[in-house]
Amino acid sequence: MSGFSDIKTALDEREQRGLYRRRRTVASAQGRELVVNGKQLLNFCSNDYLGLANDERVRAAFKQGIDDWGAGSGAAHLVSGHTSAHHELEAALADFTGRPCALLFTSGYAANLGTIDALVGNGDHVLEDRLNHASLLDGGLISGARFQRYRHRDTEDLAGKLEQLKPADKRVLVVSDGTFSMDGTTCDITATAEVTRKHGAWFMVDEAHSLGVTGDRGRGLVDPQQHGTDSVQILIGTLGKAFGTQGGFAAGSEELIETLIQQARTYIYSTALPAAVAVATLASLKIVAEEGWRRERLAELTGRFRKGARELGLELPDSSTPIQPVILGDERHALQMSAALEELGLMITPIRPPTVPAGTSRLRITFTAAHTDDDLQKLLIGLATVSGI
Repeated sequence: MSGFSDIKTALDEREQRGLYRRRRTVASAQGRELVVNGKQLLNFCSNDYLGLANDERVRAAFKQGIDDWGAGSGAAHLVSGHTSAHHELEAALADFTGRPCALLFTSGYAANLGTIDALVGNGDHVLEDRLNHASLLDGGLISGARFQRYRHRDTEDLAGKLEQLKPADKRVLVVSDGTFSMDGTTCDITATAEVTRKHGAWFMVDEAHSLGVTGDRGRGLVDPQQHGTDSVQILIGTLGKAFGTQGGFAAGSEELIETLIQQARTYIYSTALPAAVAVATLASLKIVAEEGWRRERLAELTGRFRKGARELGLELPDSSTPIQPVILGDERHALQMSAALEELGLMITPIRPPTVPAGTSRLRITFTAAHTDDDLQKLLIGLATVSGI
């Protein structure tokens, strides 16, 4: 009998446990409303925080990029795929984050995986917040370094684990999300940087859900006025969320970026993003920096939602970000609530293990700057209607 004969059984068991995942086919451009299965739904599960994925200026830049550069890059960056458009975007990202250099990857996942794997290996140490994104955890695991998790946002636990290492000449890398994607909580950058510096470790922060959303001009939690490459050696960003396009990047010292060019396998062996994406992202980057009202709108929506949710008795983590999860616990409960909300015209995807720890299944509600006051009211009414399920 084939060793793979249990595949269907495993799928059936997953479905019975309320863990089966199904794709939804969207028949409209990204925005505050989506057409799904012929039905128009208010979209409260997107990472398009600033509403730029379908912004006319970003679309126009993308179209111009297609005219100038074509649809594809044709090769990896180190072969013939690295264009002046890519180079210009890397310089702009470095300037935006206040770092000497930046390097484009095909995705945030590739940036995290490739960066960690390029910097540490057998005999080295990686310590990660236990609620880090899967790409960060996977990077630590595949690197071959000795891998440990510390308690969520607990710098005392991190310090204790670092104190026990005493690795002599081995490398030690501490890795954390900036804003945690499933909880909306944030890393204490200053405290974590201080602990890592004290123990001679490097600190890597993934700003995927922070850049564009928080900080002066949307520069994220790693404020370049406070945290240079001496305290946060590695900054990772994603372009497919607040910036509304696609790709990821690493930013840091010239030596870091040159090391990644030489050793990051996800960079070396991946076809470069289309140059048109770089052109579109340059337009998006300018909007992010200049249009602070988008961040103000997000903060306003978030505050009003939290007030309304508390009045409904809903359990929310301590998050001031546009990520506002409603913790339900049971997988099936999350599925039922999501389905009931969809009947009311609200699209909120249920998040279940292994994306989140067992017993913490949730509705992950996210806001964009494009949401209206009426949208927020419909959301609160919908949650009140289905909260008894």
